[in-house]
Amino acid sequence: MVALDVPAEYGYAIIGCVVIPTMAGMYMGGPVMKARKECDVPYPNCYATPGYHKRADEFNRVQRGHQNYYEGLTSYMAMALIGGLKYPIINAVGGVLFSIGSILYQKGYMDVKLDVGMARYKKGGAVKWIGFLAAFGTSITCGIQLALSK
Repeated sequence: MVALDVPAEYGYAIIGCVVIPTMAGMYMGGPVMKARKECDVPYPNCYATPGYHKRADEFNRVQRGHQNYYEGLTSYMAMALIGGLKYPIINAVGGVLFSIGSILYQKGYMDVKLDVGMARYKKGGAVKWIGFLAAFGTSITCGIQLALSK
């Protein structure tokens, strides 16, 4: 059996990889609520229907930026919390980058003046991948170290 020592700095990993991303997701819901009202896309519609909703593309871009965040959030949090057992500060900083980058990703995505193909990266959205890759790399390293320990 392998014993895990939780480092004293692990609290920073929890704040950076759970608390801040949760707050970012709540913040990112604001533009969706605003667009839902402005574009007249009532519940329970998750997306607007082109040809039925007049501003379907505009609403869908806002919603897509928000949903993209939640599609990767659970795997991100799991990797960051596991990697944070050995590298808490790296993952705490990575969580901040992931959260800020995700907000910028949504801001780019919802800008209808930009081409949808690269819009999400035009306002700094690529920053989120630094945080994601930090969690990915540290969780792999942590997993290998645990697998090889006796």
